[in-house]
Amino acid sequence: MSPGRPGGHGAATGLSRPGLRGREAELERLRALLEAVRDGEGAAVALLLGEPGIGKTALLQEAVSLGRAHGFLVGHGRAEELHELAPLASLASGLLHGDPPLLSGADFADLAGRHDQRIRLVERLAQLIEERSAGRPVLIAVDDVQWADPLSRFALSVLPARLLSSPVLWLLTSREDPELYGQGPLTTFLPLRPLSETALAELARDVLGRDLPARAGALLDGAGGNPFLAAEMLAGIAATGTGGSEPPERLVLGVRDRLADLRPDTLHFLRIGSVLGPAFSLADAAALCGRPAAGLSAEVDEAIAAALLHDDGERLLFRHDLLRQAVYADLAPSVRRALHREAASRLVAAGRSSGDAVPHLLKSAEPGDTEAIALLGTAADDVLAVMPDLAADLAVRALQLVPARAPLAYEVGERAIVALTRAGRYAQARETGDALLARQPPLDVFARLQSALGDALWHLDDVHELTRRTTTALAAVTDPAVRARLTARHALARSRGSDLGAARECGERALAEAERAGDREARVLALWGLGEIALNAGDCAAAVAHHTALSVFDSAFLPEEAVALIHMDDFDAARRLLRSAGDVHPRPAMLAWTQGTLNMALGRLDDADADFVTAERLEADLRLPGNLVNIRVNRGLIALLRGDRKAAGAHLDVVRANVTDRPNTGNHATHRYFEAVVADADGDHAAAAELVRSVQRDHPFLRWRLLRPHLVQAVRIALRGGDRKLAEDLAAQAAAHASRNPAVPTVQGTAAHASALVNADRELLQRAVGILHDGPRPLPLAAASADLGRALLPTGGAAATAALTTAHDLYARAGADAEADRVRADPQRATRRPGRRTGRLRPRTEQGWDALTASERKVARLIAAGHTNRSAAETLVVSPHTVNTHLASIFRKLAVRSRVHLARIVLAEDDAAAAVDA
Repeated sequence: MSPGRPGGHGAATGLSRPGLRGREAELERLRALLEAVRDGEGAAVALLLGEPGIGKTALLQEAVSLGRAHGFLVGHGRAEELHELAPLASLASGLLHGDPPLLSGADFADLAGRHDQRIRLVERLAQLIEERSAGRPVLIAVDDVQWADPLSRFALSVLPARLLSSPVLWLLTSREDPELYGQGPLTTFLPLRPLSETALAELARDVLGRDLPARAGALLDGAGGNPFLAAEMLAGIAATGTGGSEPPERLVLGVRDRLADLRPDTLHFLRIGSVLGPAFSLADAAALCGRPAAGLSAEVDEAIAAALLHDDGERLLFRHDLLRQAVYADLAPSVRRALHREAASRLVAAGRSSGDAVPHLLKSAEPGDTEAIALLGTAADDVLAVMPDLAADLAVRALQLVPARAPLAYEVGERAIVALTRAGRYAQARETGDALLARQPPLDVFARLQSALGDALWHLDDVHELTRRTTTALAAVTDPAVRARLTARHALARSRGSDLGAARECGERALAEAERAGDREARVLALWGLGEIALNAGDCAAAVAHHTALSVFDSAFLPEEAVALIHMDDFDAARRLLRSAGDVHPRPAMLAWTQGTLNMALGRLDDADADFVTAERLEADLRLPGNLVNIRVNRGLIALLRGDRKAAGAHLDVVRANVTDRPNTGNHATHRYFEAVVADADGDHAAAAELVRSVQRDHPFLRWRLLRPHLVQAVRIALRGGDRKLAEDLAAQAAAHASRNPAVPTVQGTAAHASALVNADRELLQRAVGILHDGPRPLPLAAASADLGRALLPTGGAAATAALTTAHDLYARAGADAEADRVRADPQRATRRPGRRTGRLRPRTEQGWDALTASERKVARLIAAGHTNRSAAETLVVSPHTVNTHLASIFRKLAVRSRVHLARIVLAEDDAAAAVDA
């Protein structure tokens, strides 16, 4: 709302409202952004920052008007202070209000059906906005983002980058930097400073219609350059002739003087309104006043006449939030608390949701308030899936309200442990649980709390403590369902130990107990534990069986089933399974990780790298980077295959930092192996062998999961490091693994390859090549073929050439340029067959069309042809998340910001290619 008054000399200076005095530079920057987005320069974010009354809203409204004049489809809304529990309410206020609205009621209803998962909701929202922006540019303006609900903040963090190629301008205002994730080159910060003396003088002429009287000029010093405060003082000057009777130091004192002239009933009504928020319904205010709404017309009229409120047809709004704050500040703290508590009770009595009542409870509830405790718990459950951090805060607040020795503390505390764990706040979950356990609860409650703490301990990777606690709790438990859960958690912890036979027996017992108790959670935990035990034991068929049963029972574990199938070389089944998940899976980051694992196995290194980038981005979006070490290790291995030592080093730096932050056993094992590969590539073979030895010695539970995709590489490291015993041990493990998995070609071929390297056996190498040729993995076949070719080189002949040629072509098709060059560069290699290029592969460039991967070129051509991200994803049979990852890379390599520029480059490249062909 404009802080100035209509009229004055604004039109003479080209400003449509006097509240824009002194904001000409910021307005020009906004106009330039609007024109850039309109003209196809891509998406942009503008963030207006400043204290209340500084003019953010006036500038936003002017930009909205300019946007409409420039042909933008506009959505204009605002966040509200007491709506933090209404998922997506802040952003929806802008998307649903426009002419025409950006989203229809049906669109929003569809979004409401996706509130169970944040990533799913944002992806659907991005699709809808992308479709709207296909015909005309879009402006989405949201005022007062500092009050946005968590789901809206999450969407505003993710959507600009997701829609970076679409003509969308995001215009946000906030009292402080909201630190939205993803801020970067797209964001223009516009901090609004206090008005200059010149601007204040112009504002005075706008309001007074004349120059400011000399004796009244000093009064404006109290405004501190704040245009709203200045306008209020100028209004006093206009009304009294000098304004000297209104103290300028604090707005609350000035408002108090104005309130003193109101009838007592109007004053009470305004105070009730200030408690309800900057905007409130007459019905809610009437309920809190204890009067019918029709009986408040005189109070409403007087408040509007006093320029304190205005009516937008649906709600009453304070003309500026500074006015509401002044009214609110004039209430004694005890009165505020009592009014908030009464507001919560009346809202509940009127049948309103817990989300409407809880913001008032947070300002008023005192220890022992059982109604508040129950409502906070209900609200936490309601928002757990989409706003887990908020759910955790609510659950913790509920626990704080429970008297120290009240039995209710255990039930409320268990909810807090679960919510904190879901939010990724594992250490706090453990601290909360331990504080409750210190109260020495009854035995069954003790067991329930230990079971609830199991997830946090697992994610903290404290398996020794998890084993100890489950053992102790099992001795105390009598509830069959809790016993089954504890037994399952005990089995899961033992999957990290050396006695996997005992762990399997424990898991099978847990599954039987879960089925007898009919407890879903226990059954999920038991199947998960059995799957982990089978993978760690190298029993791929059993792992598939358990994970298949688990994903049928709970589709969230579908990625684990796909990974087990990949270990079985059943890539077709894994591919079908991943496609069946679509983009509605509740764990999109894990799904992207699994797709990357499959593409890496298929030798599609560029696609695998894009999948891993997508997985990391999605984890970062959710602020739960649990798989970051594995992601970066795989990206580092891909970089070494490509010959990009610099990128591999950068990935290793991230791994080292993350292991320091999250020092768990699995991360250490993966980290050490990657360190070994890098050391070997740098020529430090002894150090590399020692690192592989440490993985084998210190992390037996991960031995096969870590080394089986890379076992031959580990054998080479051991041999180059002069550790023949380690190489023999690795080969023996490979043989044992092959005996457990006779139907898996890669397992059989890897065992033969490892043994052949250890024993320098050319015939066994030939056998390994034959076995791997029948399998689905090109890179193990390329490695075996290269070793066979080198072994045959001393005798020369066509066999050596054929093996080396096969290796080279497989590496080249996979994008493993460094390995392809290594095969090509062998000085003893026979001449390649005619017609083949014999020079070194052209090095990858970092910028320009030649820097794009084959997959990126496909995406670029589809987007240039007019496809949306979703339709391009459907054409390529990948997820929209992966298409967005490709687009971000394409834009960076081509130095473009929009689909328009991309289309021009694609057209030019296609024309150039056609000219060469002609």
